[in-house]
Amino acid sequence: MYSRGSNNTRLLRTDAATRPRSSRRRHLRPAAFTMIELLIVVVILGILATIVIPQFSSASVNAKESALKDDLRYLRTQIVVYRAQHHDCPPGFPNGDRNQSATGADFVAQMTRPSDEDGITATANSAVYKLGPYLSAVPANPLNGLTGVQIVGDAEPMPEPTGADYGWFYKPVTGEIIANSTGSDASGNAYKNY
Repeated sequence: MYSRGSNNTRLLRTDAATRPRSSRRRHLRPAAFTMIELLIVVVILGILATIVIPQFSSASVNAKESALKDDLRYLRTQIVVYRAQHHDCPPGFPNGDRNQSATGADFVAQMTRPSDEDGITATANSAVYKLGPYLSAVPANPLNGLTGVQIVGDAEPMPEPTGADYGWFYKPVTGEIIANSTGSDASGNAYKNY
């Protein structure tokens, strides 16, 4: 752009070449976010995080509760199958002898290894040890991570769950098995009542 001076007849040039360097840099600088724009984005991300994160944590608890129900259903079914195939003797009694005290170790062995009709276990299937195994392994209680089985005696009531030492409480005479988990689900049902 050219302009004329009032007293002077010569033309003055006032384009980008004659502008001061500081104003030229301002126009040539790459675009960047302002501090306010960045702050708004951070606040929006924070709000979204407070909405989404609790949903993921409750989904995790719901998944564990569903896994607990499924594990108990499967354990109960396999205990019934074992009992049906072993002359109505539940798993846990050493060599299927009801006159001996049931043990957690015998329960695990009889449920995870092949056995004969009397409940004597072996390491591999054969013509004699043709029943089972009923479980590949005793599942871990999803709420406390423990796999151990505590045997409850005939005349004893089921113990109150502590969440420690064992994953499951099992009463051979009744075939009852419950989770050793304290607390309740979102509906108020105690885990021991699953």
